[in-house]
Amino acid sequence: MDKITISAYELAQRFVGTKEVPGATSNPQVLAMLRLDEPAVVDDAVPWCSAFINYVAWLLRLPRSKSLMARSWLTVGQVVSLEEAEPGFDVAIFKRGDGEQPGANVIDAPGHVGFFAGIEGNKILLLGGNQGDSVSVSPQKRSDLLGIRRLA
Repeated sequence: MDKITISAYELAQRFVGTKEVPGATSNPQVLAMLRLDEPAVVDDAVPWCSAFINYVAWLLRLPRSKSLMARSWLTVGQVVSLEEAEPGFDVAIFKRGDGEQPGANVIDAPGHVGFFAGIEGNKILLLGGNQGDSVSVSPQKRSDLLGIRRLA
């Protein structure tokens, strides 16, 4: 029997369009992602970009951060440069917020994480959760990049 393989990026693409539910109701799929690493979460209004990456990694039995903090991914996998980054294999971690933000050595700070999807002009494309409250591909500022990690 042939072994079927799928990359983390290919699996993550299947979730494109998954959205938070506005109001008091929550999307059960987003809640499942969040509760994998934080069982006390009660709704999908919690930032869930890291939960999405953890969920995909968990499904594929890849290394994961087991944290809802986006910058926790700076401690997972092997460091790769932007020039070496490949869609399907790599996770990109970014600063989040306006003003001065701490560098990659600070894990407990605002961030954003997703699967590296390529480069378009001066932007890095990211396939991730909680981008406009859904799973989507979104451009990120290259200047906000903190690091790239290869999971497998």
